[in-house]
Amino acid sequence: MPKVSLLPRSLTYLLAVAEYQSFTRAAEALYISQPSLSQQIKQLEDGLGVKLLDRSGRNVKLTPSGEMYVSHTQRALKELESATRSVQELKDLSRGYIRLGMTPITDYLTTPLIAAFIKKYPGISISVEEMPQSEIKDSLIEGVIDIGVAFSNTLNNDVCSSIAHCSTLLVEKLGVVFSSEYFSEDSTSLSKHFLEETPLVLLNSNYALRKQIDQYCLNHGINPNVKIETSSLSAIIEFLTHGSLASILPVTIVKNKDFLTSIPLLPELPHHSISLVCGQSVRTSPACREFREFAENFYSV
Repeated sequence: MPKVSLLPRSLTYLLAVAEYQSFTRAAEALYISQPSLSQQIKQLEDGLGVKLLDRSGRNVKLTPSGEMYVSHTQRALKELESATRSVQELKDLSRGYIRLGMTPITDYLTTPLIAAFIKKYPGISISVEEMPQSEIKDSLIEGVIDIGVAFSNTLNNDVCSSIAHCSTLLVEKLGVVFSSEYFSEDSTSLSKHFLEETPLVLLNSNYALRKQIDQYCLNHGINPNVKIETSSLSAIIEFLTHGSLASILPVTIVKNKDFLTSIPLLPELPHHSISLVCGQSVRTSPACREFREFAENFYSV
């Protein structure tokens, strides 16, 4: 159930009934009596001059007017929560809270960034959640997260227009990655046919990197020999170290892993841009604004 302490009591009660579809269950969740709950909502309906709830069925449902009113109320609640966070964050950034979303394939970049930021601003807390890129876009627009780390070249214009800020952190090359012990490739590049002849472990099709790989294969007439799909970067690395599998990953991932080798593919795999995408809260939250500037400077060094 959402945090509703910032709202008037009648709106708090209405959201509870809308969530539980029952006056009884809503009253129990709010620790109040059912008559008090019903009275508050009736006063709200009388004040608006419309029925917000349909009480005729087994479950209480929102009327069309109720659905519209609740939608506006939920948006207002998000604005109130954002305003509360902003006034609670001191100008010296001794306090603050950032909600960060990232794809699994970008955590190798995001982890050192977050560690460096927290070291400089120990009073700021960061909540990190891994999710497919499509969820990052939706979560930013809906105000569920403040900042996302994503592949900017897959962000369409409609989504970018709904995002307060978007900046490229760095551009990376992709390479074919495999175990240094299992494969003994001495060449400086591999033919595209390597992807057809060698079993592959890749991210599943929900992820932006996989969409890039699939498009590359389609463009070059390649039928990739995909044996394993996963949503976990760490799982991919484990599979590479314990078997005869190869993958396609950003070359930076391999730099500090002596047990893995990365070789370019010909024709060249597409480069990808890692970007910081920010929701509306970056305009009002000192912590979010500082994180954005910190990230841009962190990768420009």
